[in-house]
Order: sequence, then structure tokens, then C-alpha cells
Amino acid sequence: MSDPEAGLAGFLAKYTPEIAARGGAIIARLRAELPSANVLVYDNYNALAVGFAANEKVSGVIFSIALYPRWVSIFMSAKLDDPAGIFKGSGGTVRHVVLDGVSALDQPDIAALVAQAIARAEPPLDPASQGKLVIKSVSAKQRPRRPG
Repeated sequence: MSDPEAGLAGFLAKYTPEIAARGGAIIARLRAELPSANVLVYDNYNALAVGFAANEKVSGVIFSIALYPRWVSIFMSAKLDDPAGIFKGSGGTVRHVVLDGVSALDQPDIAALVAQAIARAEPPLDPASQGKLVIKSVSAKQRPRRPG
């Protein structure tokens, strides 16, 4: 894709205005807060996933924002300390928290998980680098992006 910004905007536009605005605002906020992170976009079968990474590999993803037809979630390592028990799911690799808006990132328990994920990132973010937006994949077949 020759223009990644236009590509991301097009992927977001497939969702309802509410979900597109919520997801777009969350992604924009995290991009502003983490200018050295590469933003890896996967328009997958089930969801639009946007990973924040130290490199351009899926193995370098620190956390991801995923848009579904009815909600937006942040996915992080299941190995993070979660004393408040806010993680959803029972996966051994990743778990998620549903975000009701960009302000959810300011909630102390969510902010602590994000900070912990960044601190434990391997490889770490390089503050001297400038992150790029990269469209990594677009699935030919996708579930509907709007509720049925």
C-alpha cells in the first residue's frame, strides 16, 4: 500500500462512526505518546489490529489495539502483573481489556499495564528513532466490520 495513512483511514471507515472514532482516537493518542514505536496494521479476518512495536516484526509488538464491530480492546502479554484483575480472557499468551474510549487509557489500572508493557518490551523502544506506520497485511476475506 503506497499511502499507509490513507490505508489506515480506509480500514477505520469500515466500522460504525462510533467504533471508528473510538479506535481512531485511541490509536492517535498512543501514536502521539509513543513516537518511536512502529505502528503495524493488520486488517485481519476477525478484526483490525494495530500493534505498537520496537521494530517491524510481530515479535516486537508491545501491545495492540483491536477493533471489533461492537468494541475496541487493548491486547497485552498475559505475563504482565494485573493485581486489579482487569484482564479479560484466559489465554496464556495475550489477554485484553475493553476500552470504552480514549479516556480509558488514563484509568490507573490500564495506565499501569501499558507502562509495564513498555518497560518490559523486548526489544525496547528506541527513543531516538522515529516510528513508521506500516500496513503489514490485509485479509482477502473478512467478517463484517459493522454489527449485523
